Amino acid sequence: MQWTVVIPLKPLARAKSRLADTAHDGLRPGLALAFAQDTVAAVLACAAVRDVAVVTDDALAARELSALGAAIVSDEPLGGLNAALTHGTAVVRTRRPDSPVAALNADLPALRPLELAGVLAAAAEFPRAFLADAATVGTTLLTARPGQELLPLFGPHSRIRHHDSGAVELGLTSVNSVRQDVDTGDDLRAALALGVGTRTAAAVEGLLIAGQ
Repeated sequence: MQWTVVIPLKPLARAKSRLADTAHDGLRPGLALAFAQDTVAAVLACAAVRDVAVVTDDALAARELSALGAAIVSDEPLGGLNAALTHGTAVVRTRRPDSPVAALNADLPALRPLELAGVLAAAAEFPRAFLADAATVGTTLLTARPGQELLPLFGPHSRIRHHDSGAVELGLTSVNSVRQDVDTGDDLRAALALGVGTRTAAAVEGLLIAGQ
């Protein structure tokens, strides 16, 4: 099964505010872009992925991620993360109605293509499935097979919200790179320990990160 992965990305100027203890205002947009670039590059290198659609209205991000090979979908709803994912999925399925769709966070800079392939293979067994984040509270990936609505419920406590919506939680081990999103300084330290992509590695040079 070949998947279309839909990745939402808010304007870079408003991204990663919870990293304020690690990076100042002038650095966070660049970090957010680097996270997204490494995420998209890893997704496109995954054998289980047919294509990637990034939902964003940020001109710089659109240009840089398009250069990597992602299709760009304008965030027309401007209604937040779940509205962007619903819109992006609708656009994708207008073009290819039979496509299985996976919604993925844009802040997975340690993502490994082989681990993502394993998660998508497991998800293919269920109409809808999701993977909890490293904190076991949120969600990093939500999937829907052909003919199924995605029904994204990302945000606070999304793990239980996706479970209650009928999506099957994927209880996989050894897929830490697909779980490790980056919202806080501690998250960034954990991602760096896993090994991040080249763009994130360059972006964090000069940051004083305790414990590194």
